[in-house]
Amino acid sequence: MSHVPANLADAIEWLSSFGAVSEGGVTRLLYSKAWKEAQQTLKEWMDELGFQTYYDSIGNLFGRLSCGNSMSPTILVGSHVDSVTLGGKYDGAYGILAGILALSYLKQQFGEPKVNLEIVSLCEEEGSRFPIACFGSGMMTGVYTFQDIEGLKDSEGISFESAMKEAGFGFANPDYLIRNDIDRFVELHIEQGPTLEKLQKSIGIVQTIVGQKRFMIKVNGESNHAGTTLMKWRKDPLRGAAAMIDDLYNLAEGFDENLVTTVGQLLVEPNVSNVIPNQVVFTVDARHPTEAILNSFCERFSSRFMEIAKQKGLHIEIDKWHEVQPVQMDVKLNEMIQDICTNRNIGYHVMHSGAGHDAQLFARICPTTILFVPSKGGISHSPLEYTSNNELEIGLDVLIELLHQLAYK
Repeated sequence: MSHVPANLADAIEWLSSFGAVSEGGVTRLLYSKAWKEAQQTLKEWMDELGFQTYYDSIGNLFGRLSCGNSMSPTILVGSHVDSVTLGGKYDGAYGILAGILALSYLKQQFGEPKVNLEIVSLCEEEGSRFPIACFGSGMMTGVYTFQDIEGLKDSEGISFESAMKEAGFGFANPDYLIRNDIDRFVELHIEQGPTLEKLQKSIGIVQTIVGQKRFMIKVNGESNHAGTTLMKWRKDPLRGAAAMIDDLYNLAEGFDENLVTTVGQLLVEPNVSNVIPNQVVFTVDARHPTEAILNSFCERFSSRFMEIAKQKGLHIEIDKWHEVQPVQMDVKLNEMIQDICTNRNIGYHVMHSGAGHDAQLFARICPTTILFVPSKGGISHSPLEYTSNNELEIGLDVLIELLHQLAYK
């Protein structure tokens, strides 16, 4: 390695050079050249630190501090190395780099742990290149199999399988991927929202990762000439869709503040200025930490959409294409983090995560938690993503103490 990071801030800048874009952010998509270089250089750094390093068959990278007993349980810490297109420097990367520095510090100060300690640089979380998210953690936890990637292609038509093989992965027995030795999983991450900054707290202790439902709504009407069709004779799907979207947001405001919903994509056909559309397609993303409330909201907006379509003489199709259940983080781990923050006079806030994370998949197989540090302006998935060095270091200090209590005491 030509450059060894000296501290956390240095490490953030160093890793962001792999996939750096001129706008100041990062594009590091699964199995791309930048992704491969980042993983390999992380491996070389962990080799120099004296970790036992290895890849699994899909490209998840591990660095291990062994307790000398391969049968002992493993405490796993880490995050994802991939990014969105034109993403920030901190998302995912912070959790990996802080994990490496934490294990290095513990090794230097306390030597061999009483259980195995391991850092993971997960190959993929974002789903930015291929339409599947949390693939790295999903394969490790048995949520996914290789059947889930069959037929998947990126925007250039490259198949998932060929991209994986081109990167040098994908040939081993898939059963080898599933880990049965993980006793705890801890993920340190930037918040990606404004809560901690607004509350002026240094650490977010995640209680629940919210449930998500995503829908594709197709509204079909009747295309016609914009000048010759009187308003009373129109079957305009865009007018219907606009009424539905307005109703959706009004409905959301009647629920508690943890319910969020977004219409992020809108497609109009034929999308010509002087033609009444014949079809409008839009997406609905709804999230809440309580499944019953999320279900109630989705049932109510679906019913209202159908009523509006009927009133306006339109045909509607509502297709739910993505669903994730709310996931609770481990109470005991969170109590340990609260005690650490209290003893060190670190301001913390117990909160929900509105974004999905790898932690929600690990929570299926072992006690899991996720810690947040503030995001300036709440901005993420953008070159403007930023967390101060001081806040990054506070998160690292809490992680070190948590791992020390779990693996050495």
